Amino acid sequence: MPREQFQRQIAALYDEVIEMGSMVERAVDYAMQALMDRDVAMARRVIDDDKDINAVGYHLQNACISLLAQQAPMAGDLRVIVSVTAIMSDLERMGDHAEGIGRIVIMMQDEPLVKPLIDLPIMASRAKDMLRNSIQAFVDQDTDAAYRVGAADDEVDKLYDQIYADLIQVMISDPTTIEPSTHLLWVAHNLERIADRATNIAERTVYSATGMLPQMDVSSY
Repeated sequence: MPREQFQRQIAALYDEVIEMGSMVERAVDYAMQALMDRDVAMARRVIDDDKDINAVGYHLQNACISLLAQQAPMAGDLRVIVSVTAIMSDLERMGDHAEGIGRIVIMMQDEPLVKPLIDLPIMASRAKDMLRNSIQAFVDQDTDAAYRVGAADDEVDKLYDQIYADLIQVMISDPTTIEPSTHLLWVAHNLERIADRATNIAERTVYSATGMLPQMDVSSY
């Protein structure tokens, strides 16, 4: 395979990672809008659209396998291809987390809200920022940007802890709120996992750029 053709195929991998990341971000947007509006139809759309995210993931995986088999890439190119397979898996799981929020919305459709939906949308916005920034860091092979994604995860974790504490207090104060409070906890958990997987992508960026796979140490950011 000519080198120029190989590099075009590597570039196509980056393009599909960007596409898949955009699909996941849109799924999170729709899932949170469904939650805010108690829109069951939109929640069902999120669930249905997850198959499209999976389809892009399968195509990416097959493209990576084909490149590995045909070219036997070395060094940086090999790390990029291996990283794309891991990133694809993380994006696919992020789509599952968005789908999970959609399913929670359907379960919640007749429930009263036990607290105003203020912290959850903020948490979702920060998780989406992390997703977008992690993908851009990977495309740019920007390790500094990748480490900033890791630092942002601390803020999402703090929001999750606050939401958890608030909802536990609601349940203690009024045991009849246990089920609807638990549903909101599940939403928060899905958002926290999306942020964690964005951090995984950031770690893969450092690996593909440097050959090292760190556990994000964000103390200096």
